[in-house]
Amino acid sequence: MRKSIYLIIFFFFIQGIIHNIGHPVTPAFVRGLEIPDYMFGVFFAAMSLGLMIGSPLWGILSDQGRRKLYIALGLSIYSIGQFFFAYSGDALWMVVFRLIAGFGVGSALTIFTSQIIEQSEFKDRAKHLAFAAASSTLGASLGYYIGGFISTNPTMVNLLGTSDLRMIFIIQVISNILYTLLIVILLKKEKNVISTMKKPSMIAGLKEITKIDKSLLIFLISLTFMTIGSINVSKYLDVYFDELNYNPQQLGTFVMATGVVSLISSIFLVPYFAKVKKQLKLIGIIHLICAAIIFYSFRASNFLLIMYTIFMIYVVLKTIYQPLEQSYIANQATNNKYGSIMGLRQSFVSFGMVLGPLLGGYLFNIHPLVLFDFSAISFIIGVLLLIWVFALEQKKKLEKDVNQGVLL
Repeated sequence: MRKSIYLIIFFFFIQGIIHNIGHPVTPAFVRGLEIPDYMFGVFFAAMSLGLMIGSPLWGILSDQGRRKLYIALGLSIYSIGQFFFAYSGDALWMVVFRLIAGFGVGSALTIFTSQIIEQSEFKDRAKHLAFAAASSTLGASLGYYIGGFISTNPTMVNLLGTSDLRMIFIIQVISNILYTLLIVILLKKEKNVISTMKKPSMIAGLKEITKIDKSLLIFLISLTFMTIGSINVSKYLDVYFDELNYNPQQLGTFVMATGVVSLISSIFLVPYFAKVKKQLKLIGIIHLICAAIIFYSFRASNFLLIMYTIFMIYVVLKTIYQPLEQSYIANQATNNKYGSIMGLRQSFVSFGMVLGPLLGGYLFNIHPLVLFDFSAISFIIGVLLLIWVFALEQKKKLEKDVNQGVLL
């Protein structure tokens, strides 16, 4: 593995920590401002909308070069958004600043992912993406734990003043600024793989990514449904823990455990599953099992025990899935424009992250089980769309074989 890939994986880890410190306290922070609980989903959806808008733009810009600049610019925008989210005190302005933060953070997510794909040999691509995803998940888990710890531990509360939950976001902003400086110092300028070609304008780049293959489009729509399911499980699990009267530290400890499980899965399981040739079938099977786990887990009587046992199988399967879908999409890139294709991917993911919490907030208010059942159904819809993708690919393969037979 190249040193540059190790460095990017390290960046994913640090970013995971910093960008998740605020999550354990966000429900309590919103409630403390006497803002309705459903706005928790709106705030997350606003950030995801920013990601959806920003990711394709950052991807196209990165394919033209100056990647370090765009990463630093995006992270700086994220810092500004998070600061004013904490201190605006008005629900409408908080939505606006979450959207701004999401727009900014899309730069690092898109560009770092495209760099890993670009710098990896084909046979190692899924493995390296898995390491990056696991690193991010482990960092996020540690961030959850730290956020919960410094907001509940009496010594840390007195030392940092985190009885005022806005201080958690100040710590996050300062850490993110230092992280941005670290990237500027450590990240070397990479030779752009398409630098010898005529660089398209942003408008031309946007037009180009709309001309995608039908099977890829349906795959991306499937990805959106699967994202709706997974993001609702992830985000409303936080709220569900709070509703069951678990404190932020208990939530942080659980999320930390999921990060460790994800890391172990990435190291030992993903390299094996990456070798499976029938990737679409594997992705479909993974999500059918995930749906079954979600249907069962939130109906079980001993909630915390199930979360640390059966639910961890779900964590393992989702860890295996992400690098498989990223690798599949990367294989569709034309002229090595990985930034553009991964930006497009992130846009579909982000659309799921917008739609999921908006629907999720309404469904959770009806009953938490309705929300989690909806997530499982979203996985199943995603699988049905994958069957369509598989049929299209088989048809394309058959037509190719027929054409080759005619030529012979």
